[in-house]
Amino acid sequence: MQRLIIPLLAALSAAALSAAASAAAAGAAQPACAIRPAAEPALTRLRAALAHGRFVTYQPTALTVSDGRIRGADAASIRADLSVLRPRFDSLVTYDAIHGAEEIPAIAAALRFRALIIGVWNPLDEAELRAAGDAVRRYPDLVVGLSLGNELLFAARSDPGALGSLIARLHAQLPQAPLSVSEPFHIYYRETAAPLLGQLDFLLANVHPLFQPWFRDADDGTSAQFVANVVDKLAAIHCGPMLVKETGVPTAPASAGYSEARQASFYRLLRERLPATGGHAFAYFAAFDAPWRAYDALAAPGAPPGVHPEEAHWGLYDADREPKRAARELPPLTSPPSPP
Repeated sequence: MQRLIIPLLAALSAAALSAAASAAAAGAAQPACAIRPAAEPALTRLRAALAHGRFVTYQPTALTVSDGRIRGADAASIRADLSVLRPRFDSLVTYDAIHGAEEIPAIAAALRFRALIIGVWNPLDEAELRAAGDAVRRYPDLVVGLSLGNELLFAARSDPGALGSLIARLHAQLPQAPLSVSEPFHIYYRETAAPLLGQLDFLLANVHPLFQPWFRDADDGTSAQFVANVVDKLAAIHCGPMLVKETGVPTAPASAGYSEARQASFYRLLRERLPATGGHAFAYFAAFDAPWRAYDALAAPGAPPGVHPEEAHWGLYDADREPKRAARELPPLTSPPSPP
C-alpha cells in the first residue's frame, strides 16, 4: 500500500507538525471491499472453503479452442473429470459458464463438492451471465461467488469503470452472489483500480513467479515466498476473502527447466509459506493439462506470437486424467474435508 509522504519544513511549529500528522493518518488508505449483508451467507461458506477445503482451477478436458473456434464439453466428460478430482479437491474455480460448463454445477453438487466459483469468461455476453445467474439461484449451497472475466484489465479488454458498472448492475440483480474479477496481482496496485477494489466482495489474484525475471534461477522456496508476500501486500488494500486463483509451475518442457518434481516442490513449499485461513488460500493451477493452450494466443497475454509449449502443461493431472507427482503428494480429503 503506497503512502503519501509530505515533506515538512523544520521551521513548522510542534502544533503544526501534530496537525499534519493527524491529517496524514486520516487520509491514509484503508483496505477496501464491498460490505453487503445479502452476500454474507455465501461469503461465510467461501471463508470456510478457504480455511478447510482445497481449491483447483478447472476447465473441462473435452473443451478445446482452435483458431477462435470453441468445441464445448459434454456432461459425461465433465463427470469423468470431476470424479477424478474429487478425492483430492472439494472446491472449484471455473473460467466459463457456457460451452458445456452449464453442466458443472449439477455434477459438482452430485459429487458433493463444497464450493464453486463460477467464471464468466465474457461478462458482456448476456447468455453467459444468465447461465451463471441460474446456477447461483439453483445451487445456493454450492456457488460461493462469480468471477467476471479473466485478466480483462491486463489485456486491455475492459477498464475499471466498465467493470465497476457491471458489478453494480449484478449486485442489484444477484444480491446474494459475491462478485470478483480475476487479474494479475500488480493490476490491483494501480491507483485506477482502487474504486473497483471497493466494489469487490472477494479478491481473485493471479500470482505467477514464472513470469518474474528472476524465476528461472530461483529456488522453489523463493518462488513460494514471493506468492506469500504478494498476499500480504494485497491484504493491505482489500478487506474481503482472497484466493490466489492462479499460481504454479508447468511440468514441461524440460529444456526450459520445468518438471513434475519442480511443480511438486513449489506446491509443497507454498503450503508451508501460505497456510490456508478463512481470509486467504491458494488454488492449484490447473486441474488438467490442455494441449490446445500451447497454440492459444490468450493463454499467455502479452507473450510474443508463436507456440508456447509450457502453457499446455500446467495441470496436476495430464490430459488423460492421470495424476502427476504434485497431485499424488496430496493426501485424499476426508469427511469433513481436511485442510490442504
